[in-house]
Amino acid sequence: MTYSLDSTLLLTILLSIGLFFFLRASSKDRTTVVEITSSQKPVEVLNIMYEWLQLRGWKQTGGDFDKRILIFKGQVISSKLLAIFLSLLGGCGSCALGLVIIQIFPTLGWWPILLGLIGGPFSGMIYFKKSAREEKFELRLIDSDDNKEMTSMRLRAHRDELISLENELSDRLDLKSDGSLFKTPI
Repeated sequence: MTYSLDSTLLLTILLSIGLFFFLRASSKDRTTVVEITSSQKPVEVLNIMYEWLQLRGWKQTGGDFDKRILIFKGQVISSKLLAIFLSLLGGCGSCALGLVIIQIFPTLGWWPILLGLIGGPFSGMIYFKKSAREEKFELRLIDSDDNKEMTSMRLRAHRDELISLENELSDRLDLKSDGSLFKTPI
């Protein structure tokens, strides 16, 4: 095997590893817990947040009055455009692997190129099935005995949803948090 075939095979394998990790990351659970406070009364905050969640497609599915919890559920849909793009990427990568295999084992003929017919749809289907899931949004009021005019809450939801909440409602509700949502883990 020549040097160029070695490097092409290595790059093709790295491409497939990158696709695998991208597919895995697209379906990863990014549930985060954050505590926020508002200078407004709890009833006002809950009404505005309830309306905001309803507008975004969340449905209230439960809650516990004694524990002061509201639970909302929503369906995350897969991006059809991204599934098609990943199918094309997986197909091209699989065809590239087939071409490298043909160069290494010329006796196989053109059959290894058919790997593209397997790798393309397979990667798109994996993304489409794993990224479509049901998400949960939990809102818990935290007791603040010293100040009844202030609202403290613990929110548990997908990180992107919490960032949207903080961006869209922070001025309207005078929300304050520790700012950890906007910090990257790097």
